[in-house]
Amino acid sequence: MDLIPIGRAAATLGMSASALRYYDERGLVRPSTRSGGKRMYDSEQLRRLAFIKLAQSLGLPLDTAAAVLDAPGPEWRARIDQQIIALDEVISRAKTAQHFLSHARGCPTEHPAQECPTMMAGLDQLLAGTPVEQLTISHG
Repeated sequence: MDLIPIGRAAATLGMSASALRYYDERGLVRPSTRSGGKRMYDSEQLRRLAFIKLAQSLGLPLDTAAAVLDAPGPEWRARIDQQIIALDEVISRAKTAQHFLSHARGCPTEHPAQECPTMMAGLDQLLAGTPVEQLTISHG
């Protein structure tokens, strides 16, 4: 692939030129050369930018993308392991929230937090000191 200027690279990736300049400043990409003062990108750098875009669209921190791109194997693998653990926690919280809301939605009472025996029991457990993570609200 030929070298392409920053504006075309940004348009190709659906990113802003300022984002590409920022990634350059952070050392995440290294434009192959400059032509007329403009950064020029080769296919390797475009792939790096595509990886960064993918990582960010998935909500991954820029530091994680940077580690995968440039850190030694054991270091970036450890970073990924940490990120997977964090994602597992987010998924668990989201599933619990979904379960909670599904229960509230399915409750035949007008105000589940005030009238549903199961939900009120869970709230009473919370008031008694049970950690949120240990609460179980069933569809009973």
